Amino acid sequence: MFRYAIVRSPGPSIIDGITSSSLGKPVYTLALEQHTKYVEALENLRLEVQILPEKELFPDSAFLEDVALCTPSCAIITQPALFSRRGEIEGMKEVLAEYYSTIEEILPPATLEAGDVMMAGNHFFIGISNRTNTEGADQLIKILSKYKLTGSKIPLEKMLHLKSGVSYLENNNMLVSGEFIKTKEFESYNRIIIADEECYAANSVWINGKVLIPEGFPDTRKKIEKAGYETILLNVSEFRKIDGGLSCLSLRF
Repeated sequence: MFRYAIVRSPGPSIIDGITSSSLGKPVYTLALEQHTKYVEALENLRLEVQILPEKELFPDSAFLEDVALCTPSCAIITQPALFSRRGEIEGMKEVLAEYYSTIEEILPPATLEAGDVMMAGNHFFIGISNRTNTEGADQLIKILSKYKLTGSKIPLEKMLHLKSGVSYLENNNMLVSGEFIKTKEFESYNRIIIADEECYAANSVWINGKVLIPEGFPDTRKKIEKAGYETILLNVSEFRKIDGGLSCLSLRF
């Protein structure tokens, strides 16, 4: 069960966030409204939420998940691949020190963004992508081993991040889409297959027995509910425009 969440408010510069989509620029006021509802959902799930102030110099800084990894034993400051995002890690060690006695770091030339890291029990799947390199994954696995945790590498072909296309929902259930449908490392899980036209919803988030899913993907919602979960719909359209999803917007631990 999760007790805490940390989020960062989006700033007006979010309209200049990095994107590969053709959905247009985010509307700042709408992004703020959606972020507020996201925080309310976390609080309704009995999480104590810390809201960090906006980092206006960093348009993607609302995607807090990328800059730190929270494990049961330690917190890990990551190393974003893009130079324009490196400043997002500043101050995170002090924030996480409020909750963790041990904080580790990924050091360059390694790169690692935690959107490429999926925790399934005591094991961590690590996507090798344009944002996370092999050295970053190897550093993470070495850190995890100090705490009797394990990790393994999953090569990505198309997805931005590992969790863009796969999410662990606990109880051996896993949402999978696109290139991950045939990933051998996931065959031991009860895989809930997400259709290509709803692949964005593969980035859903289990929190304390319920699952947050993005609005607009009814087939995915039905499949998750059929697996036994109560779902909570959230509109994150403005964050989708800059390649972000539900998991990207918080650290949960």
